[in-house]
Amino acid sequence: MSLREDIQDFLDQKRVALVGVSRNERHFTRRLFREFVKRGYDAVPVNPHAESMDGRACFRRVQDIQPAVEGVLILTPPKVTEKIALDCAEAGIGRVWMYRAVGKGSVSRATVGFCKSRGMRVIPGYCPFMFWKDVSFLHRLHNLLARPW
Repeated sequence: MSLREDIQDFLDQKRVALVGVSRNERHFTRRLFREFVKRGYDAVPVNPHAESMDGRACFRRVQDIQPAVEGVLILTPPKVTEKIALDCAEAGIGRVWMYRAVGKGSVSRATVGFCKSRGMRVIPGYCPFMFWKDVSFLHRLHNLLARPW
């Protein structure tokens, strides 16, 4: 499968977890979470330091989510990403997206290899805003300048 197909496959899922969503309501990860909800996803926040976010139950770990999700978007530093990938493997998650807009983001080369060795579809970088229709000019420009194809 190509990266383009993996991205489309992830975005076609309806129940996804966002791991590392900030408790800070103004943080970008919170904005991204709200955008998933706005677009009709059953978005599940995961943060071990929060009980709920925007009226949705927040889970401490991927393995705690019931019913299970179809994909996980990781919004943590790379060192934490490794632990989240292990959690995803334990929970049987087959789709993992390691967020990155600028800088290193959540991507860990070792973790990408781990996910692939477990048969997971992995997206090593990029931001979902780049691939949705009807987004701001800034996100469309980011897509044109940084898309992987």
